[in-house]
Amino acid sequence: MAGYSDYRAERDSMGEVLVPRKALYKAQTQRAVNNFPISGTRFPRTFIRALGLIKAAAAAVNRDLGLIEDPMSKAIEEAAGEVAEGMHDEHFPIDIYQTGSGTSTNMNANEVIATLATSKLGSAVHPNDHVNMGQSSNDVIPTAIHVSAYLETAGRTLPGLERLASTLLEKAESVDGVVKMGRTHLMDALPVRLSQEVACWAEQLRQSQQRIRASLSRISPLALGGTAVGTGVNAHPEFGPRVAKLLSARTGRPFISSRNYFVSLSSQDAAVELSGQFKATAVALLKICNDLRWMNSGPIAGFAEIALPAVQPGSSIMPGKVNPVIPEAVAMVCAQVIGNDVTITVAGQSGNFQLNVMLPVVAHNLLESARLLGRASEVLATKAVAGFQANAERTRDLAERNPILVTALNPLIGYEMGAAVAKRAYAEGRRVRDVAAEDTDLAPEDLERLLDPGSMTRGGIAS
Repeated sequence: MAGYSDYRAERDSMGEVLVPRKALYKAQTQRAVNNFPISGTRFPRTFIRALGLIKAAAAAVNRDLGLIEDPMSKAIEEAAGEVAEGMHDEHFPIDIYQTGSGTSTNMNANEVIATLATSKLGSAVHPNDHVNMGQSSNDVIPTAIHVSAYLETAGRTLPGLERLASTLLEKAESVDGVVKMGRTHLMDALPVRLSQEVACWAEQLRQSQQRIRASLSRISPLALGGTAVGTGVNAHPEFGPRVAKLLSARTGRPFISSRNYFVSLSSQDAAVELSGQFKATAVALLKICNDLRWMNSGPIAGFAEIALPAVQPGSSIMPGKVNPVIPEAVAMVCAQVIGNDVTITVAGQSGNFQLNVMLPVVAHNLLESARLLGRASEVLATKAVAGFQANAERTRDLAERNPILVTALNPLIGYEMGAAVAKRAYAEGRRVRDVAAEDTDLAPEDLERLLDPGSMTRGGIAS
């Protein structure tokens, strides 16, 4: 058990509090640690990075505006840069479930950066007066949500989805000659090429990317400059626009200052929108995973149209059993992302007058969804899609024996006669062309041509 000598006394406006001696943070952070021992879940790395980037840019702008001296600005910038790079993550211990404004985490950043900057400068740097100059938790945390969400989405989610879409298209090209039965209502339908099925999945993901990119344009505007309620009190009029411009230059992302700070502080509409696009992407991924699982089912009693790569034993009791574990894992990711969106939706409704008061949980869930979708897409691409093998002989045989092929004869023999041929073929376990040769006047060569499954799969694969 730690002794009294392992702590130091720090003071804030509420009095004295004991803080671990080696901690870079001060009293307000410690009070939050004491007050919120709820989940043990901390802000993700991307969010802490965003805080560091914001504090560094703020110090540089305040220097340029003549509000802070150059040596102190440089010390704060250097300290904030270390926070952005992840050098001090262990000093950000506060639970996600805290004050709804995220004030505790903003002060955590201010205190850590002030301690580091004080050491570098050799004179006192104050968490509020210097590091937090021109800012409020009420505009810093919404800004950090947007910055971190943009960085995570552009840097991880979209590349992961593109990796999966590209892998699917490569697979589609390699299986373009494989004909299989289409299915509607989980029942046999007209034939398709496996390439058309796989390319459909790729197009779903490409459309998901387009929707996400469109939503990012609403993530670009930043709340910084609005301070406490949106009026900008205690901030230079040029502070917010200049910080946004500097953040854009330093990250390579198109950040701009919000044209209405009241909206940016009181609502999380843009985050709700982006989360909704993540949910839509999760729905698409879940459809893909379920299709893969169905097509892989068997190997004897299922569809057995494809064989997913065997990556691990599937049972602790049934030797030789191999399960579709990669699609299953990704399906669980999809469920989590959909659940995250429900939380963000509820949180988005919690804008009371001039401030949303569920900001931390919005940040956590939005960034988790962005991270999970990106990583899961890469895993699905590399460990399932790239290596699956098509059972072309089986799919062709099933297609040729399926009574549904009689659909191609409808224009010549009519729906009623077609239904009779199909029913007889199914009842007798015979091929449609053989029954049709007996029951219709169609020539054998016409039946061969019309009932070729491949001839019914017009159209190329999507690109």
